[in-house]
Amino acid sequence: MVTVPRLVIAAPASGSGKTTVATGLMAAFTARGLRVSPHKVGPDYIDPSYHALAAARPGRNLDAVLCGEHRIGPLFAHGARDADIAIIEGVMGLFDGVSVPEPGQPVDFASAAHIARLLDAPVVLVVDASATGRSVAATVAGFAGWDDRVRLAGVVFNRVGSAGHERLLRDAVAGLAIPVLGVLRRDNRVAVPSRHLGLVPAAERAPAASDAVRALGALIAASCDLDAVLAVARSASALDARPWTSTRAVEAPAALGRPVRIAVAGGPAFTFGYVEQVELLRAAGAEVVVVDPLRDETLPDGTDGLVIGGGFPEEHASALAANTNLRAQVAALAHRNAPIVAECAGLLYLARSLDGHPMCGVLDTDMAMGPGLTLGYRRAVAACDSPVATAGTPVTAHEFHRTSALPRVALPDNPVRASTQPAWQVGHRTEGFVTEGFVRGQVHASYLHLHWAGVPGVAERFVAAAGRARGSFGRGSGGAG
Repeated sequence: MVTVPRLVIAAPASGSGKTTVATGLMAAFTARGLRVSPHKVGPDYIDPSYHALAAARPGRNLDAVLCGEHRIGPLFAHGARDADIAIIEGVMGLFDGVSVPEPGQPVDFASAAHIARLLDAPVVLVVDASATGRSVAATVAGFAGWDDRVRLAGVVFNRVGSAGHERLLRDAVAGLAIPVLGVLRRDNRVAVPSRHLGLVPAAERAPAASDAVRALGALIAASCDLDAVLAVARSASALDARPWTSTRAVEAPAALGRPVRIAVAGGPAFTFGYVEQVELLRAAGAEVVVVDPLRDETLPDGTDGLVIGGGFPEEHASALAANTNLRAQVAALAHRNAPIVAECAGLLYLARSLDGHPMCGVLDTDMAMGPGLTLGYRRAVAACDSPVATAGTPVTAHEFHRTSALPRVALPDNPVRASTQPAWQVGHRTEGFVTEGFVRGQVHASYLHLHWAGVPGVAERFVAAAGRARGSFGRGSGGAG
C-alpha cells in the first residue's frame, strides 16, 4: 500500500496556469524542507525539467498510453518512494485525454482525471480568472460535478486583477463547499519564455531557470495556503499499488572486465529522456555516462553504445556542427557496429545535415525545420530486427516535431542508403501502415519516442548488443574506431 500524500493540479483548459501553480508548489514545499515527488501527466518532457529544479529530484511522467494504465500506480509508487508529498501536474483540460480511445477505454483515457482516478488523488483546479467574474462559480461547479469519481478538493484562481476582483470570485464560489486554496495576481515577472514546441527547457536557461523556479516558489508561498494544500494531499487514501521495479541488475561477463558503458546525450541540445530509461540501463548491467555534444569533444572513454534522446538540436545546429571531432567519433562508433538509439533530436543529429549544418552523417538524409507540427501517439510495429526490438514487435510511441527529411537526391549506388531499412511500420488512419525511421547496422533512428518502462526488454536488448559489439572489437575507444 502507498500512503504518500498526493494531489493533481488540473485546469479547465491549457494555458490556465497549471505549470505555474504545480512548479511553484513543488518549490514552496521543498523550501519548507519537505521531500516533494514531482510528476507530469502525459508525454511532456519540458515541464518536468522545471519540476526537477523545484523539487531537487527527477521529474517523472505518468502516461497511460505509453506505459499502460496498469503501470501508473506502480510507476507513481516507485517515483514517490520516501516522499512527504507528491504533486502531479495534469495535461490540457482536466477531462481531455486521447482524441479516440481504444475500445473498452474510458472516454477521457490518459487525461488528468483518468490519472487522478487511477491514483485515487484529490484534484486542485487552477482557473484563469482574468476575464471572468461570478460566472466562475458555474465553471467550478461544472467541473466538480462532471464525474463523481474525481474529487475536486480545492481551487486556485490565477491572473486575478485586484482585491475587488478577488472578493467577487471568493463570494461567487462560497456556496460550493470547495475551498479557495490560493489567489494569484497577474505577475509577468514569473513568465517562462516559449518557442515552437512549448516552454524553453530548463537546461537551456541556466541559471535563469533556477531563479524563475525560486520566484515561483515565493509567489505560491505568498499566494496560497500551503497548510490547506498539504491537508488536501494528506486526505488521499492509501493506494493499493506495488512500486515498479526495473529488471534485476546483471553482472558484466567476465570477458568484458567491466560493465558495458553506455553514453547518453545530454546538455542544452538534448534535454529529453525519461529517467526510467537510465534506471533500466543500469539495472541491465550498464554503466551510464553523460556526453554533451555541445561541449564534449570526445565520447566517454570505452563507450560501447550511445543513446541520443529528444531535445532541440535545431536551436544549436551551428554549435553542434562546429564540434567536428565528436561528430566523427559518433560516426566511427556506428561504423564499428556499436548500438546507437536515436529518437527525434537524435535522428536529426545522426543525419547528414540539419538546416544546412553538417551533422554526424551516419544516415543518408538531410533534415530541416518546417512550418507544420507533427504531434500525436502512434501505434507501430518494428519493421526489422534492431537494438530496440525484434521484427514484428508492437509498440506505442509519441511523436512531436516540426522538422522533416528533405527530398533525397537520386543516388542508387549509395552504399549507406542501400544498407538502410525502415525502423517502424506506423499505423495511419487513411493510409494503412507507413514506414518510418532508419535502421542501419546497429543504429536505430526514428522520430518516435518510446517510454522504455512500457516496452519491457528494450534495455536488456540494447545492453546485450553493446556487449557483443565490444566483444567483437575489443575494449571501446570512445568511438574513435
